[in-house]
Amino acid sequence: MLKTYFKLAYRNIIRDKAYSLINITGLAVGLASSILILLWVQNEFSYDKFHKNANQIYRISCNLVDSKTVGTPAGMPAGLKAEMPVVKNTVRIQPSNTTLLETGNKKFQEERVFYADPSFMDVFSYPLVKGDRNTALKQVDGALISQEMATKYFGKEDPIGKVIRKDNKENVIVTGVLANIPPNSDLQFDFILPMTSLARTNNDLKNSVWNNFNFYDYVQLDKNFDPSASNLLRLEKQIDQIFRKHDSMKATFQLQPLTKIHLAPEQQGDLPGHGNAQYVNIFFIVAILILVVACINFMNLATARSARRAKEIGLRKVAGAIRGQLIIQFLSESVFISFLSLLFALGIVILFLPIFNELANRKLAIDISDAKLWISLLGIALLTGLISGSYPALFLSGFNPVKVLKGNVKSMGGNLLFRNTLVVIQFMVSIVLLVGTVVIYNQLKFIRDRNPGFDKANLLYVPMTGDIWKKQQAFKNELKQNPLTSDFAVITDLPTNLGGWTVSVDWDGKDPRSQLSFPVMGVDEDFTHTFRMKLAAGRSFSRAFKADSNNYMVNEKMLSVMGLNASTAIGKSLTLWGNKGTIIGVVKDFNFKPVQQAIEPLVMPFNKIGGYVMIRTLPGKTNATVQALSSISQELNPAYPFKFDFLDQDLSNLYKGEQQMGNIFNLFAALGIFISCLGLYGLSAFMAEQRTKEIGVRKVLGASVFNLVYLLSASITRLIFIAIFIAIPLSWYAVNSWLAGFAYHIHVGWLVFFIASLAALSIAWLTVSYESIKAAIVNPIKSLRTE
Repeated sequence: MLKTYFKLAYRNIIRDKAYSLINITGLAVGLASSILILLWVQNEFSYDKFHKNANQIYRISCNLVDSKTVGTPAGMPAGLKAEMPVVKNTVRIQPSNTTLLETGNKKFQEERVFYADPSFMDVFSYPLVKGDRNTALKQVDGALISQEMATKYFGKEDPIGKVIRKDNKENVIVTGVLANIPPNSDLQFDFILPMTSLARTNNDLKNSVWNNFNFYDYVQLDKNFDPSASNLLRLEKQIDQIFRKHDSMKATFQLQPLTKIHLAPEQQGDLPGHGNAQYVNIFFIVAILILVVACINFMNLATARSARRAKEIGLRKVAGAIRGQLIIQFLSESVFISFLSLLFALGIVILFLPIFNELANRKLAIDISDAKLWISLLGIALLTGLISGSYPALFLSGFNPVKVLKGNVKSMGGNLLFRNTLVVIQFMVSIVLLVGTVVIYNQLKFIRDRNPGFDKANLLYVPMTGDIWKKQQAFKNELKQNPLTSDFAVITDLPTNLGGWTVSVDWDGKDPRSQLSFPVMGVDEDFTHTFRMKLAAGRSFSRAFKADSNNYMVNEKMLSVMGLNASTAIGKSLTLWGNKGTIIGVVKDFNFKPVQQAIEPLVMPFNKIGGYVMIRTLPGKTNATVQALSSISQELNPAYPFKFDFLDQDLSNLYKGEQQMGNIFNLFAALGIFISCLGLYGLSAFMAEQRTKEIGVRKVLGASVFNLVYLLSASITRLIFIAIFIAIPLSWYAVNSWLAGFAYHIHVGWLVFFIASLAALSIAWLTVSYESIKAAIVNPIKSLRTE
């Protein structure tokens, strides 16, 4: 029986090729869009689940009154393991600064270098393809490298036992080769060095301190531990109590499940590539909406074709077919079309997956050997077929055979209210997507164009690495002598990556119970000039005042915390890390964090240590400036490769996730609207087909093409207006919920909703007008021939 149904479905597809093409295309595009989005969503939820003990591993994070950080003390893991039997293992990780590594004539500055305890290999399950897992990190001068790095440094040679020169002063020996780190790992690294080698120079490790929050601390809990919310809260309170035995700082600690770190709210110190749970939810909803629109599209097209199937149904009923059999027949047809659409959808996904990966900055792939994936895809196709075919099946199988065989199919347009509801839902979704597209575009433009509080154009920076640390004065002298590089400042941290902070800030009148954390950025005399900063009061550091090396500058936000204003702040005392000085200048607030976060109070001591040289290039002279800097670097720092970056590029990278989200959203919004148009085209075809003779009579009586197009478009226009009325409050709530994640954002005015509504209306009119005009220009003799 089923074989017969599928045979009939195949014949119907072949017989009406245009209808079938539109129907299959709509479903295929809808399924392909949903599959791509769901692959991305699945990937976001898959982070770190590949570890054998993933459900037992937790990262310790810390709340310090107004700050949330993932940095924790060096002494904490051992202390917790000693006092908490449930803690079976611990590991500390410390990302390194840029590290110079060389072997033979190959020399590279590596960014992804971690120091880790030997227990790293026990807690985490990163596969080791060469070397001994038990001893790889126990050798003080050992190093684990990834397969990619093994090829980069040693080609096809066996890297085990090979020597790599580190920072031009010590050798490390390759003790193991890790498989390349999966892209869905929160920790992304190329080299792991033993923590014991860092302990030779790091005071936090030497003294197992509890008052510096500089490490990533992980704990592995007993496998019998029940990770319920109440049990985790009990453990967190126990950690707080243990911490208070070692330090009086007001801090509370949380245990973050390893598998949830990627999508947890971002905290200070989170590693690059952190995910966003809100975006995952948005795209999951978009995937469902696109699939719903595709199903509605199918229903409308099936309804539009109903008159052509009427006599077939009438004959089948006369021949003895019961309604249940007809329902099964039509459902099997829709399931057949759905599975056919799935095949085309998979082709579309395979074809466009590389482009989508580029857009989303991911490495998504379809694993054809994954049985769960195939079950999911087949389940989606089956569900889509059943949902999209349910209404046509019930509607078509309900035809009265007597009326049908008499030719009375005029009134068989189905339930008008239901059909109109489908159109309203389609265009309601389209309007929400259009509003989302406009708002995302405007917010990203706002971010791009927003003044961060300094002139970001023409600023490039060079990190002080290697010998430049010891030759800072010579470096500055060289920069001053060249007009291309003479406009420069030396800062400890980049304003786009300000990681340094402290609670050790005091001033007269500070509440002794208060414990706030403050970002710190060391600057020099040329800071405000090079950055084109504006002062709210006072002055910059100056070479004319030797005492300035002990003084401070602050931003306006800092004054509000101190209870001061610009006119009263100058000359007031401020103590940082026990060093008492005076506030000599107040800079106007500037963004040193993404616009999702409000500007924070900032303390700027005089820079005595170096860090980054920020150079403002002359317009049109950027290449010449880079060449001049390269020459200076080669002369003073020959052991290190010359490296530079642009500050405006770093600022753009802060919003890379938002930019990718905007691009993906725009793509799928366009696809959703395209599918909606197919559905509307189906309905307009249905209406034109149902009113063919009416149109013929009106033409004979003198109706113009415009009158007829208006007649056929009026009902659709009313439906679009209903969709607009429902969609505007929904889209207003959706976009404002998204914008609430930004401390600084655009205001969504009525114009946005007007533009989106007008666009939806125009798209609807263009879609309907084709079938309407086609019906209106048909010779009335053809329309009335059978009357």
